[in-house]
Formats: sequence, C-alpha cells, structure tokens
Amino acid sequence: MKIGCCGFPISMEKYFKSFEVVEVQKTFYKPPGIETVKKWREMAPEDFEFTVKAWQVITHPPSSPTYKKAKLEVSEAGFFRPIKPVFEAWEVTREISKVLKAKFILFQTPKSFKESEDNIRNMKEFFGSIEREFIFGWEARGWREEAVRKVCEELSLIHVVDPFESSPTYGEIRYFRIHKNHTDEEIRSLLYKADYIMFNNPYMLRDAEKLKKWRDEIERKNSEGSRQLRS
Repeated sequence: MKIGCCGFPISMEKYFKSFEVVEVQKTFYKPPGIETVKKWREMAPEDFEFTVKAWQVITHPPSSPTYKKAKLEVSEAGFFRPIKPVFEAWEVTREISKVLKAKFILFQTPKSFKESEDNIRNMKEFFGSIEREFIFGWEARGWREEAVRKVCEELSLIHVVDPFESSPTYGEIRYFRIHKNHTDEEIRSLLYKADYIMFNNPYMLRDAEKLKKWRDEIERKNSEGSRQLRS
C-alpha cells in the first residue's frame, strides 16, 4: 500500500524523504517542460513512484474554470473528443509520464461529462486509439455505478474513487483519492484497503503523514514478530 499526496504540499526534497509516491497535478493544469520533468525524476529516489493526472485538454471543456486558472486558451477540447487538440494533449501527457517512469495515469472527468452515448463513444475511440503503455484510471463524477463498471471493463480502466463517497466497481488495482477532511478513525480505516491512497484536500500532508505512520508502525511490529519467531 502506497500513501501520498496529490501534488507537493512541501518542498520536493522534503517530500521525497517522507513518501514513496506523488500524484503529479501540474500535468493536469499546464504541463511543465520535459527538462523540468527530467529534473524531478533525477531528484527523486530510484524507487519513488510518480503517478500522473492527465492534461485537462483531454477531459475538460474550455468552459471549465480550470482553464482560466491555468491561463489556457483553447477553443476546442475535452470530453475525449476525437480531435487534434485532444490527441496532442495525450502525446504531451504520455511523454511526461515516460520521463517520470510513471506506471499509472489518472483521467478525471468533470460533472459536466454526463453519462451519454456520445461521451461513451468518445471514450471508446480515444482509448482504442492510444498506446497502452500505462495503467489507466478513470475518476467519474455523477455516473451510475453500473455504467462506470461497463465502461471500465470494456476499456480496461481502473475505477478510481474516494472510498468515503463510493466503492470501486472494476479493476484489480485499488486507487483511492481522498477529497475531504476526515477523523483519525476514518483515516485509519483505510489501512490496507487499497494499493494507492492519495490525499487531495487542504489537510493532505497531515493526513498522509498520519496514515503512513500507522502503516509503518504495523509493519515494524510484524517484522519484529517474524524475527522473534525465527529465533
């Protein structure tokens, strides 16, 4: 079970010493240059894992407020539409992911991405056209669970969820994103419930540190118990 944050809440140097994984957020808003990404990979320990959030040009329409935040000016994009800007955005996401040696790419869709035949058709064309060099995860909003399960099963996507809001419907890998503040008891209940537990809220550093501390304490006790049995 890997524990981390969505973005760097502290300096990279400190973060790399404290955690084993981070979900890169800058790739969603306005991807950094390749040279910058190379430096990140070089700074991180060899066994440190980057997961990548796909560029919003793939998933979100230009009317999304996240475009304004990123100062992006794009006329046509989003919703996995089979158009040039979307596939160009994928190539950018793909290249960055390869440089970071990422295994997992998250595609998060907005609430405006409704459960419709057009959107499902676009997803099928998009994922049927791109390279499958990575594990792909999809965090849907506002869709029926059965519809999400069918799409994920057909397109081999991991259903990404906030476990306090819904349960994953498909995929051997469990990738959780925690969007709100929770009690210690609730956070502790996540132990060993997923492969990735990524905190994505104003308290993410505090909560990730707590969960990692509890996990490490359990693993240390288990290790000590195993040594005593062998002796």
